[in-house]
Amino acid sequence: MSSPIALVISRPAHALWLQACGIFLSAMVALATLDMLAKDLVSRHPAPMINLVRYGVVLLMAVILMRVRGTAWRLPTAHRKTVMWRGVMLGTVGLTFMQALHTMPLAEATAIYFLSPIIIVALSPWLLGEQVQRRQVTAVVAGFMGMLLIIRPGSALPLAGTVLMLTAAGAYAMLQILTRRLAGKVSMEQQFAWTAAICTFMTVLSLPTAETHIWPGQSDLILMILVGLLSGLGQYLLIKAFQKVSASSLAPFNYFHLLLAVMFSVLVFGQRPDVYALLGIAVIASAGLALTIPVFRTHLAATLASRRSPD
Repeated sequence: MSSPIALVISRPAHALWLQACGIFLSAMVALATLDMLAKDLVSRHPAPMINLVRYGVVLLMAVILMRVRGTAWRLPTAHRKTVMWRGVMLGTVGLTFMQALHTMPLAEATAIYFLSPIIIVALSPWLLGEQVQRRQVTAVVAGFMGMLLIIRPGSALPLAGTVLMLTAAGAYAMLQILTRRLAGKVSMEQQFAWTAAICTFMTVLSLPTAETHIWPGQSDLILMILVGLLSGLGQYLLIKAFQKVSASSLAPFNYFHLLLAVMFSVLVFGQRPDVYALLGIAVIASAGLALTIPVFRTHLAATLASRRSPD
């Protein structure tokens, strides 16, 4: 029987990339739907309570996955600290993003969250030792200006919610940097399981900050469990997609998530961004796409070329 590694190597590169695109887009749909349900739930329940059910479900999924795959929990010593910090970053994202949704419209909140690719570029010279080109500097400045259009004076966005969402964006940027460092060094199952365990632990620590500790009714409990299932599914699909191809080749598809957030904000919650906020969202998306489209075009050209050439 052929090994999984041999099957991956024998599969054409363009087939792997197309498969990864489908997996990644599915993850975006799951995560955008999660955000929409979370926005609805935080209007009735404290964020720590929602996160407790959410990460409890994800942890259960992780434990089942580890048993089915027969994966050991023990991490490689050299990468143990990185895995732990990755879990802390995702836990920070969950706690701050969910709390910010309590006071912020979904579209504007998600747009600020999508500053994370721009934050990565801003931090990469110090954290990854990468050189930053003039085009990248321009994109960083443009993204910052887009954020200012969204949170400008008079926009009615709460300061606390804005700070929480900026914290979530920074934590998500660090999560991606740490994930990049772990690529090929720690198994997908271990990353998924340890991150779920750390997020659950952080959520338990945050419970005293909840305004109330009343257990939700049956319908809202089902929605919280669904949020957990979507969270676990989305994170699993992201890791699976990044195992097949580089994260940079999939980065433009992140903005499909932002498009869905704007649609959900308008259609589900009736929160229509004003002209300046829409302009800011467009500027942030354009800045992010300017960073990622060149790599995407390279992979797309290679994919088309490989499909035209005989096997």
